[in-house]
Amino acid sequence: MIIKSSTTLRNDYGAVSDLAHEVSEPIYITKNGEGDIVVMSIEAFERREELYKLKAKLAAADELRLAGHTGISLSESRERLEKIYG
Repeated sequence: MIIKSSTTLRNDYGAVSDLAHEVSEPIYITKNGEGDIVVMSIEAFERREELYKLKAKLAAADELRLAGHTGISLSESRERLEKIYG
């Protein structure tokens, strides 16, 4: 976990920005010694958002499976794709 003060962010934004791009993880910013905000590169944020979306889709699919939905077989899936792209 990387922690920087708000003073560091204010006085040396470039270094904090460079660090955010280097580590690709959140940087916690403190204010008066307490946690205040988190900053990260746009690339890292977008990857994290895509991961959350994928996890939500997998959880929804797992719920359907547990509820007894069987889905489609591999051969049915192949037939559908061939109709679309074949």
